[in-house]
Amino acid sequence: MIRYALICDHEHEFEAWFRNSGDFDVQAGAGLVECPHCGSTHVRKAIMAPAVSTSRKSDAAKADPQKAMQEIAGKIRSHISKNFDYVGENFASEARAMHSGEKPEKPIYGETTAEESKSLADDGVPCAPLPDPFVPPQAKKLN
Repeated sequence: MIRYALICDHEHEFEAWFRNSGDFDVQAGAGLVECPHCGSTHVRKAIMAPAVSTSRKSDAAKADPQKAMQEIAGKIRSHISKNFDYVGENFASEARAMHSGEKPEKPIYGETTAEESKSLADDGVPCAPLPDPFVPPQAKKLN
């Protein structure tokens, strides 16, 4: 996992996680990276300082940072499973119905194609892809 500081064409700054450095380029090129403040899909990487290891980090994280990341990802998956409703392949229609007021808003997750995701972004429906390590086990990926 890699975290990038991002900035949109309206100068809104935000952060996002990606599976690897190439994922940002692919997702941004497809218009799937969206500013959470204004919805712009014209997003670029902002200048970032590198993460520096300090003595304040736990011994466990120093010994095995991969294990520490897996534990964090597990906690996030658990939180999503407990607090969000899984809507499967109906994600795009559910998100659109909540955005238009046809259904009450609630936290959801599910699957959508890249085309549907781009259409949601174009229509101003707020949503973002979950990085793979955070996807709960009951969710599957569409190709």
